[in-house]
Amino acid sequence: MPLRLVSQDGTKTHDLRDGVPLIVGRAPTCDLPVFDPTISRRHAELTTDGRSVMVRDLGSSNGTFVNGIRTSNALLAVDDTVAFGKVSFTLTSYATPTPSSSLPGVARPVAGATIIRQIPMPDPRASAAAPVKDKSQEKLATLLEVSKGLTRAVDVDTILAKIVSYAYQTLDVDRVAILLLDDQGDLVPKIARDRRGADAPRTVPQSIARQAMLEKSALLTDNAGEDERFGGDSIVMQQVRSAICAPLIGSEDRVLGVLYVDNPSMAHQFSDDDLEFLVAFAGIAAVAIENSQFAERIRREALVRSNFERYFAPQLAERIADSAEATKLGGDKRPVAVLFSDIRGFTPLSESMKPDEIATLLTEYFSEMVECVFRHGGMLDKFIGDAVMAQWGAPLGNPDDADRALQAAIDMMTALEGLNARWLAQGRPTLEIGIGLNYGEAFAGNIGSERRLEFTVIGDTVNTASRLCSAAGAGEILLADGMKRALSEPPPLEKRPPMELKGKSQTLPVYRVKRK
Repeated sequence: MPLRLVSQDGTKTHDLRDGVPLIVGRAPTCDLPVFDPTISRRHAELTTDGRSVMVRDLGSSNGTFVNGIRTSNALLAVDDTVAFGKVSFTLTSYATPTPSSSLPGVARPVAGATIIRQIPMPDPRASAAAPVKDKSQEKLATLLEVSKGLTRAVDVDTILAKIVSYAYQTLDVDRVAILLLDDQGDLVPKIARDRRGADAPRTVPQSIARQAMLEKSALLTDNAGEDERFGGDSIVMQQVRSAICAPLIGSEDRVLGVLYVDNPSMAHQFSDDDLEFLVAFAGIAAVAIENSQFAERIRREALVRSNFERYFAPQLAERIADSAEATKLGGDKRPVAVLFSDIRGFTPLSESMKPDEIATLLTEYFSEMVECVFRHGGMLDKFIGDAVMAQWGAPLGNPDDADRALQAAIDMMTALEGLNARWLAQGRPTLEIGIGLNYGEAFAGNIGSERRLEFTVIGDTVNTASRLCSAAGAGEILLADGMKRALSEPPPLEKRPPMELKGKSQTLPVYRVKRK
């Protein structure tokens, strides 16, 4: 004969298992947690043989009472009252419910299981309100309100919080939790709240969540601890009684995660109406979550593309942004050709010019220099004051990156000659630049936050190119030995005195490009 403890106000019940000791106390880890100041952390132990219950006080401060008499050990019979401190329970017996076989779509549980009802999730392309055609107007109105409310939400976190809020408005539950599948196919908890709105750290039973997800069916169990379909330790440890778990199914029948609600202390808490309502509710929630995920992915792709379009020619930017690796933080080491160009004598020149004249001059100059870089498939890494940094080889490389970088440098010198001729005719100042080139291994990747990514290259190869640029005179293009060796057909070169670099024991061979 199954026995059950029922609180005096009828709001809390706890089913007892034959031969299994049960600890009552204020500690959350107790088998029957009762949060009352008159109850000790470990107050009493109960053991049943199916006919009566042995009650043993564990040295509590406020005592254990059977039918009003304080006791350290006593036998509790059906209809007797036991009080732990000032919290009283009555021992009752109950009949094990028999699952109905007349309900359409209901799976008969295995022998020994309590009532469990299972409803296959509807086709996500069907109307979300279809499962509730027999529901009350109040629940239908709630679903319509849920649909409108979730549609207005923008990000996933806001949507999850709204789903929890709507669930509490409609169902009599103690906890609502949502788990979403990650890229590895694992269910990851995203939000879990109790009725007060506080975080509920208790683990969602994986045996229930996994079955709902794998079978793509919503599950209702009246007493999860006695249900042989769910054998997880977390159910027993948390004393889960009534629970409903519905998979969140998006487009193309893809499972996004699960929506889970439970009542850990009361069995037979949920009805078939509650189960069907949660099916409809989960359908709407899944659409909202998937739409938000799509919107977030589009936003991220647009952000990445806009970032790359600042540094690459448009067609190359699109090719890079479509790469699966483009949105990831971090990077890797790869061979690159690096170019630095710098205006010679710009500081004293700018002191004699008005701010708007400087801005106009630099805009025209930078526009021509960037065009030279893009024309040869390079990346504009950054502007550093009046200097330009560009590179070839990352994130997408070509066998002739070194040749492309050198040709871009030569074109930059030619383009500047054209600019100077025009400016001179207009009576405007002219500019002179020096360029440094190097080729070698460097770290390349996205650095920054997910909201603002900056693609760059760093390392000794980059530093050496910068040093060569600083050493170059007006109109000079200097190459490091690594750059010279990477060229398929080196142009006429003139050897310059080797350069001493900080931190290096050997000097760096340097070459100057002979231009016609």
